[in-house]
Amino acid sequence: MKSFAKKVFLVASAVRLLPHLFLYHLSRNNTAIKGDLERWITVRHLNSAGFAGTHISFLKLMTWNPEYRNIFYHRIGIKGKLFSFLCPPMSTLYIYTGKIGPALFIQHGFATIISAKAIGANCWINQQVTIGFSNDTDQPTLLDNVTVNAGAKIIGDVVVGPNSIVGANAVVVKDVPANVTVVGVPARIVRRNGMRVDELL
Repeated sequence: MKSFAKKVFLVASAVRLLPHLFLYHLSRNNTAIKGDLERWITVRHLNSAGFAGTHISFLKLMTWNPEYRNIFYHRIGIKGKLFSFLCPPMSTLYIYTGKIGPALFIQHGFATIISAKAIGANCWINQQVTIGFSNDTDQPTLLDNVTVNAGAKIIGDVVVGPNSIVGANAVVVKDVPANVTVVGVPARIVRRNGMRVDELL
């Protein structure tokens, strides 16, 4: 019964999402939007087989995942904001980053502020994360394949290297090299290339 109710709700939701489908089609050549959709489909284990599968997955994500809506509206720009009242974004997730690579995944997204100079491709950001300014001008840069776990803070003109992980509640105020895991306050390196270490940043 629960599955049937979800299907009925999804069909009803599809009506309000018709303008969003139109915007998606207008932006199909947008690598970032396509990359986001593919990543979310994979993480959420949705069926993306064929034309219908991709569109149904898009409708499911827009219906059930407000974090995905925030990313979609951010990518679409002003056109998305015109229709966001039909399917509101998450009110506690703020994205103020102009340059974001494809395949960004935001898990939960509650109380999260993303105000980086730039974010690379295939990044993963959890809830209660702050990525932002230390003064009027200094913002972080996240390179490709960076994971930022719950509660982490990345502040100021720092670069987080590719394939790195920022652990839960870590505070990063210095550059993070590639292929490491950092934890703690202030953050320190506890893994490098998969091997346990204990190094200062």
